[in-house]
Amino acid sequence: MEQSTQVIERSEYHARGASAEAIQAHYDISNDFYKLWLDPSMTYSCALWQEGDSLEVAQVRKLDLHLSQARAQGKQNLLDIGCGWGALLNRAVQHYDVKSAVGLTLSAAQAEWILDAKDSRINVHLESWENHVPAEPYDAIVSVGAFEHFAKSGATKAEKLAAYRKFFEWCHAHSTDDCSLSLQTIVYENYDESNPNPFVEEIFPESELPRVSEIFAACEGLFEVVQLQNHRVHYAKTLQAWYNALRKNRHAAIDIVGEATYKKYEKYLGVFIVGFHTGTVNLSRMEARKLSQPKVA
Repeated sequence: MEQSTQVIERSEYHARGASAEAIQAHYDISNDFYKLWLDPSMTYSCALWQEGDSLEVAQVRKLDLHLSQARAQGKQNLLDIGCGWGALLNRAVQHYDVKSAVGLTLSAAQAEWILDAKDSRINVHLESWENHVPAEPYDAIVSVGAFEHFAKSGATKAEKLAAYRKFFEWCHAHSTDDCSLSLQTIVYENYDESNPNPFVEEIFPESELPRVSEIFAACEGLFEVVQLQNHRVHYAKTLQAWYNALRKNRHAAIDIVGEATYKKYEKYLGVFIVGFHTGTVNLSRMEARKLSQPKVA
């Protein structure tokens, strides 16, 4: 493996959001464990379903949506913030003629998984967006399922807004004038933040969900929101597929992570299925275009 083409960088994560240790507590349990219930691409975020889809097909459709919203076709330098196990990076270079795709993750297990593919067009950095210093501006940016970790649990509304604003300012400062951004995040809907669910904090420590209004306020004057979609029913269906696969592979999962962790994940998936069915939480997919002359916050 050429270190000049694929690099892991380790750095401190700003106290504004979830720590590296908190991220790794969830994502670094075991790649083999996640392989039991995710689709073959190891895509760990809400799929985009059409009637008759398998989970794998629905996940590819989701990746294509984000790459299309980011106007990724033929771009020189794409960034995936919170790149997971690299499914979108692979799709970008293999099907969208992206010349260079950079992924950021705080999960060592995910980074090593991507590095094992040994694709010189893909670079992965074990660091947060706040610490990342790009070699050149990005002309397409995607972030799927990472925004939930950008503000810490217990943060005030003002602190959350400041953290989200910092993210959009960073994206604006490190992108070309024609850059488009595609964002996917779980958001609070019919939920009382003053009465948090302690089990959710146990599953995703130090993390806090945004509200759509906070995202809009944070990107105002920096990125124009082109479209916003509420796809909570798609996440309920995705979670159900994961739940079914996990239960089907119960014995293998227990062999890998133990019964306590298995039961915790089975409960977590079940709880979130209910949350998305009832509208307690929603799934937002947003397309945004960079404004070359930003307003002062």
